[in-house]
Amino acid sequence: MSIATMPADLLYAAQRAKGFMPHEEGIALFETAVAYGSRGPICEIGSYCGKSAVYLGAGARQAGSVVFTVDHHRGSEEIQPGWAHHDPTLVDLRFGKMDSLPTFRTTIASAGLEDEVVAIVGRSERVAALWNTPLAMLFIDGGHSEDPVTKDYEGWAPHVMPGGALVFHDIYPDPARGGQAPYRVHQRALASGAFKEVRQEGSLRVLERVGPGIG
Repeated sequence: MSIATMPADLLYAAQRAKGFMPHEEGIALFETAVAYGSRGPICEIGSYCGKSAVYLGAGARQAGSVVFTVDHHRGSEEIQPGWAHHDPTLVDLRFGKMDSLPTFRTTIASAGLEDEVVAIVGRSERVAALWNTPLAMLFIDGGHSEDPVTKDYEGWAPHVMPGGALVFHDIYPDPARGGQAPYRVHQRALASGAFKEVRQEGSLRVLERVGPGIG
């Protein structure tokens, strides 16, 4: 996999952005985007406030690609009120709902990545049902319970082109370290024979498409 250097201004933008992506895993995202992005577009499922999208957008710029980010921006289960990762500053008081879209837009605009990062606002499964473009890289980091991560995989993995990358976040083989739904779907992808694992960085897993089907 190509080794690239993330520009200092974009690195600063990524590090100061609100979100949960550890720096080392973000750099792995960036490097994966550089390595695969020249083959076609990149898609991110689950954008939150744009932290990971900055890493991806920086990689897309170097590769001459574009990142489509898919998120309804109403927040996944784990960031709702009463949960550990809830941020009350992201609640839209007019509707009593989470809304990370304004912060996401500020993050991407501040990083100067509006040409590389295109936001699609909607539910992943609704967008996937109408999507037809082969993807050079797919990053799944939306809802982390069983139903959303399964829908993200089933709806989007078929669009990863041969030789393209499928990337999962928050993969914890040890249940004591984190939720198991992403891990089970990651294992399902490997068992399908359609993907092989080519990189690990923290809880990030990079798979490459080597065969048909997703299992």
